[in-house]
Amino acid sequence: MEGKEKNTREMEEFEDIQIEDTAQTKTASGEKKDEAEPKESKRKSRKERKKDANVDALKEEYNTLNDKYLRLFSEFDNFRKRTIKEKLELSKTAAEDVMIALISTLDDFERAMQAMEGNEDNKANLEGIKLIYNKLKKTLQQKGLEDMNAKGEVFDTDYHEALTNIPAPDPSMKGKVVDVIEKGYFLNGKVIRFAKVVVGN
Repeated sequence: MEGKEKNTREMEEFEDIQIEDTAQTKTASGEKKDEAEPKESKRKSRKERKKDANVDALKEEYNTLNDKYLRLFSEFDNFRKRTIKEKLELSKTAAEDVMIALISTLDDFERAMQAMEGNEDNKANLEGIKLIYNKLKKTLQQKGLEDMNAKGEVFDTDYHEALTNIPAPDPSMKGKVVDVIEKGYFLNGKVIRFAKVVVGN
């Protein structure tokens, strides 16, 4: 009987030791887990930091490229507008040389008509010349040619070329165009021939 009781006690003590060992093992493994968790969280934070750095770098690159694109687009738009403007101006004044050459023909017509006006014998011829002159002038006006009305206007070097100065017929004509020797012309608003004038002093 005593041997049986001894065995039972030994068994209970052995179980108690095993339970303590298990508890210690659990505690140790728990501590290990607790120690391991911060390492994992550290790893995660490093990954997150890397991701954030990559995102920031991509944002910066995007902003740089977007800025370059906007600048390029703006430059191209300005170039396009400037080209359109230049083409428009060129089309307006493309026939400038031809117009200047034809203006001298208009001058000849006007001189011929002035010379024939006093002669009754040339009345029929004068009418024919006037018709041709008016037709030519109307065609040129449709292409943008305009007469410059200089007589009585204040002398302006942007439009007039003074050939001579004379005493003004009255005080109101001082510094103004008294007479026009050769008419000036505009082509679509641009001066293509200055008016040759006499200015009053």
